[in-house]
Amino acid sequence: MTADTAEAGHTAHHPAAGAPAHDQGGWHTIDWPAAHHNVRRLQARIVKATQDGRGGKVKALQHLLTHSFSGKAIAVKRVTENQGKHTPGVDRDIWNTPEKKMEAVLDLRQRGYRPRPLRRVLIPKSNSKMRPLGIPTMRDRAMQALYLLALDPIAETTADPNSYGFRKERSTADAMMQCYIILARKGSAQWVLEGDITSCFDKIRHDWLLTHVPMDKGVLRKWLKAGYMEKQAFHPTEEGTPQGGIASPVLANLAPDGLERRLKEQFPTPHGETADRRKVHMVRYADDFIITGTSKELLEGEVKPFVEQFMKERGLELSQEKTVVTCVDNGFDFLGHHVRKYNGKYIAKPSRKNVHAFLEKVRRIVKANKQAKVENLIGLLNPVIRGWATYHRHDASKETFGSVDAAIFKVLWQWARRRHPKKNKSWVKDKYFHTQGDRRWVFSGKDSDEKGKPRPVWLFSASKMPIKRHRKIKAGANPYDPAWEVYFEQRLGVKMETHLAGKRKLLHLWKEQGGICPVCTQPITEIERWHSHHIIWRTKGGKDSVDNLVLLHPNCHRQVHHRGLTVVKPCPARGKREA
Repeated sequence: MTADTAEAGHTAHHPAAGAPAHDQGGWHTIDWPAAHHNVRRLQARIVKATQDGRGGKVKALQHLLTHSFSGKAIAVKRVTENQGKHTPGVDRDIWNTPEKKMEAVLDLRQRGYRPRPLRRVLIPKSNSKMRPLGIPTMRDRAMQALYLLALDPIAETTADPNSYGFRKERSTADAMMQCYIILARKGSAQWVLEGDITSCFDKIRHDWLLTHVPMDKGVLRKWLKAGYMEKQAFHPTEEGTPQGGIASPVLANLAPDGLERRLKEQFPTPHGETADRRKVHMVRYADDFIITGTSKELLEGEVKPFVEQFMKERGLELSQEKTVVTCVDNGFDFLGHHVRKYNGKYIAKPSRKNVHAFLEKVRRIVKANKQAKVENLIGLLNPVIRGWATYHRHDASKETFGSVDAAIFKVLWQWARRRHPKKNKSWVKDKYFHTQGDRRWVFSGKDSDEKGKPRPVWLFSASKMPIKRHRKIKAGANPYDPAWEVYFEQRLGVKMETHLAGKRKLLHLWKEQGGICPVCTQPITEIERWHSHHIIWRTKGGKDSVDNLVLLHPNCHRQVHHRGLTVVKPCPARGKREA
């Protein structure tokens, strides 16, 4: 017995690592703080073993995590709380009751596991083509979520430092900030290879994945070979990983991983004043990437063939249509942004294609709601406008925001005029457009608050979105490594303050709780969402004041009401919360 095997065997009997975090009462009696603690502890150990190059220990810890009750409970919790929780697979089954969720946890076993084929649907792409989306069954989604708990810590530890797609706590804003870092200086590279991988999800070689992905090969092989159902016909899968599965983004991301390191080895940055500096740097977001270089000849003659050979080993190839070499002075599009140097000054702003797609979406919403109430139409438009402006708030977007507001005004003016063809312009203006502070001609209506009193509803203006420089994530930051925990807590605070800007009550509660749900002791984020819970229930005379409110995760909120728990108002000075 090796040291790794002996330690794995010892760990398997350690009650703190994989002990059941529940009693036999059901879904709402699961001890979620203990479950999260068990999983996080094992993930941190997987990261440490990966950093130390101890492959045997990594496998033992992965086995322990994927066979633990805690891991299974969190996997089921994830697939029953995400946006696809009401979308069934080929078996048409969904887990929408506490009884079904608990039964799923206890039934999530590896022995005898056989995934069902995926239910394939086609969704439109921006280029008018259709993208195939595979929808697994709930059980297969839960199994993928379970194994992803053990795979993602390794993927994060071994990932390229400047890869930003399909990774926790990373975003397109980080990728664009890295573009600024490698292109903005006076002596930066002036040429860029714009790369795009053709059908990345659909073309990855199965044998490469089975050889290089660090997880249970038997389970992975079953996922890859599960096939899909389309128009009631079964189709086998011989290559690729289907879009739609929980684990698919990480599997697809593992294939291009390593390219940045290989480029640094092939085109190193030498030292010394007379050294030949080629300035080869890479920024990647999923299957889109850019590589910089000092000349067009370098990128076309050396870098591109090297990248093509790297991709070929994995069954991938570059899109000949989208892979081009461009001078920064002429500009290029990347992740919905247009990057260009004007007289040596780096400027990134929303791309024309991105602006056009956004305005077309706004027009479709307005056209589809010709007879809607003003407040309802505003309710549909505001999240779209705010979301787009938030995405571009780190760019030089002020001028674009103004032109977008003007275009939206024209659409809404036509909408209003069409509703009242016999009324003059002044009448239409007085009915639909009003003054809000220093803003004139603001599209607005009236809604009712919680007490039934009327209140004005205003259309969000993109021009009111403040432009703010993004602070890029550190290249080596790992959300599963305890050494980076304080760093990510600080970033979450900044992110949530931005997300809750203008929502004073929610922001106050979030800060008061230290960003922690007092039931499960896990962070409250914009992804997992939250509910406002009344400490003294309203049915018992509780008020809507801040002193009587606390933010809980949706599942924790249901648990509190199901079990009749009393939530203690969290104390900011204490690290742990009580419920």
